[in-house]
Amino acid sequence: MAEKKILWADDEIDLLKPHIIFLEKRGYNVTTVNSGNEAVDMVEEQFFDIVFLDENMPGVSGLEALQSIKGIDPTLPVIMITKSEEEHIMEEAIGSKISDYLIKPVNPNQILLALKKNLDEKRLVDEQASSGYQRQFREISMQLMGRLDTEDWQELYKKLVYWDLELDGTQDEALEGIFATQKEEANTQFSRFIKDNYLDWLKGEVEAPTMSHTLFKDRIHPEIIKNEESLFLVVIDNLRFDQWKALQPAINEYFRVEEEDMFFSILPTATQYARNALFSGLMPSEIQKMYPQFWVGENDEGGKNKYEKELLEKNLQRLGLNIPFSYNKVLNLNYGKKLNERFNELTKNKLNVVVYNFVDMLSHARTEMDMIKELAGDSSAYRSLTLSWFEHSPLLELLKKIAQNGSKLIITTDHGTIQVDHPVKVVGDRATNSNLRYKTGRNLKYKASEVFEIAKPEEAYLPKENISSSYIFALKNDFFVYPNNLNHFVKYYDSTFQHGGISMEEVMIPFVKLIPR
Repeated sequence: MAEKKILWADDEIDLLKPHIIFLEKRGYNVTTVNSGNEAVDMVEEQFFDIVFLDENMPGVSGLEALQSIKGIDPTLPVIMITKSEEEHIMEEAIGSKISDYLIKPVNPNQILLALKKNLDEKRLVDEQASSGYQRQFREISMQLMGRLDTEDWQELYKKLVYWDLELDGTQDEALEGIFATQKEEANTQFSRFIKDNYLDWLKGEVEAPTMSHTLFKDRIHPEIIKNEESLFLVVIDNLRFDQWKALQPAINEYFRVEEEDMFFSILPTATQYARNALFSGLMPSEIQKMYPQFWVGENDEGGKNKYEKELLEKNLQRLGLNIPFSYNKVLNLNYGKKLNERFNELTKNKLNVVVYNFVDMLSHARTEMDMIKELAGDSSAYRSLTLSWFEHSPLLELLKKIAQNGSKLIITTDHGTIQVDHPVKVVGDRATNSNLRYKTGRNLKYKASEVFEIAKPEEAYLPKENISSSYIFALKNDFFVYPNNLNHFVKYYDSTFQHGGISMEEVMIPFVKLIPR
């Protein structure tokens, strides 16, 4: 590790000689000056990793020198050292973006701790994360060898998301490879779990987890009943559990988490099916049967989610909830801003549902696949992109208003998404749908071992376009391609983020209840 260079400015620097010797013995290179002016001059002339700055020096004060140093190099860490414990000095220093604040007299270990926290934090955190994951690697592997139920799978997926975030950005490529392999194995086992249990859940032969079509009745309806104030339900499309965890620190400024949970998306894990099921409280074929005017089939023209408000209204009626409610779908920036301007109107409703199609807002006229592939090369970048969008979106402003109003908030989604990198061949006729993670149509040809096949759609409460229609779903990180022009499609879609199939990321999705701080 290269020697770290420290600049220490103090008008009584000679009294600090023992501290300087202490640091030099530990491999630090310490340059000393006696005034704020000299500190500023040194920063202009030389490179330093960090600056120790006495607050109370004659002439240019520490705070004045701090402003000048930040003007030269805004990224240079500065630790303020002072005898004063006056609150306004602390606030001014913190407001000027100091890295740390120490009160005299300081001892050598305090100085060393401040240095490690500011110069070595990433390395130390990475090392701690690596050793922590290595300790839990065997435990996760043993879990994957056992018989897991739905709650076990949710807990295991939470662990994997935790380590995904902890190991994010680590320089240990070998460890990254080990984690990626374990996560892929988990998705392989999860795909088998869904294949073994999904139809039994729908038939009622075994206890089912909360799913898209039961979420409203099981989890949201009770909140509406017990909540006296206006309840806000925000549905962010494509929001995976790891993306929620990336957003959580920003949301925590205004809300505290009352409950963080998951539920299971129905199949296909696609908006047309999962979000319509969520709002209607019905499975797709039930919607088609009960409200044919609100169901748009795979081969029908027009948007597939045009009637979410109407389906929600019917659901509320069936649940006996004769309440004032609003439904808003935000597809662009301007609509989001206008919705915020109408916030006071929303507070008059017992329930306010806001759907945020954040991928649509990001992509505008470009295709979702192109945009995500260009800006998000992996899951880490996808999380970063999601957070960047959120921090500059009208949604954050809406959440601030909800918190200020003292209203309760639920954040959830319709389904997740997964980065695909393994093509699976399928043959279908012209009427076969275009989704890369599920196919429905007649005379589909494929290897049964490579997919989850539902030959009788009625068993999965799925609509049939014709009497011989069937459905197949891609597993883990697979995506469907046609044999003709194979190389072109593989190259075009490889490493893109897709949804509609079976993976932990698509199926197990966040449901979070929040209370204003």
